[in-house]
Amino acid sequence: MSGYLERLKELGLTLPPVVPPVAAYVPAVQAGDFVYTSGQLPLVAGGLPAVGKVGTDVAPEEAKEMARICGLNALAAIDALVGLDAVERVVKVVGFVASGPGFTGQPQVVNGASELLGEVFGEAGKHARSAVGVAELPLDAPVEVEMIVQVRR
Repeated sequence: MSGYLERLKELGLTLPPVVPPVAAYVPAVQAGDFVYTSGQLPLVAGGLPAVGKVGTDVAPEEAKEMARICGLNALAAIDALVGLDAVERVVKVVGFVASGPGFTGQPQVVNGASELLGEVFGEAGKHARSAVGVAELPLDAPVEVEMIVQVRR
């Protein structure tokens, strides 16, 4: 399937500008038929919508929405590198959730990114995934998402 940018428009979504790196890395790299994104924070217009730990400072539903933003930021990095319509399938998503004590809902938070990929890519958006609870994330972000996609060459 192609026309993923058109699909985004149908969903009422637009890709944000590529988030500039906050350290010594690039937003995405291509190796063979695969594009690997760097971890994407839920940055919107240069800022985080919320900071802190999910389950104490940030509600899980708010964190899920931020995981969706991370997913959009990853798609923007892919689009800037190879064009979103070059994506053949989403292979793997890894989500990191800054978790308060006792919070175990990481999979539901990372669903924000996974559900977005399903909406945009359909069957090609089904992917393997890890959802990991961590103590801290850069800039005190509640969530970070990275992904690997297979592309047409």
